[in-house]
Amino acid sequence: SWAEVVFTQPQSVSGSLGQKITISCTRSSGSIESNSVSWYLQHSGNRPRLLIYNYDLRPSSAPDKFAGSKDSSSNSGILTISELQPEDEADYYCLS
Repeated sequence: SWAEVVFTQPQSVSGSLGQKITISCTRSSGSIESNSVSWYLQHSGNRPRLLIYNYDLRPSSAPDKFAGSKDSSSNSGILTISELQPEDEADYYCLS
């Protein structure tokens, strides 16, 4: 049988304009290496947009201000957003 695996993100993350912020996606059990992590951005009323896939790969449609990584020590996928701008206020989802 399959054990339930839960991925947890912070309720909210805030930062100042021009700042760099990170959003974590922590796996409850098993290794973060077991399944790749993707990140999506969704503005209210719009469909989700792919930012990162396979932990750290960025599609050509996504701005290079977005970067993905994984942190084995915290068993997490990480999304980094550089040069924070007002339009970056949105919902961000990790998927594995």
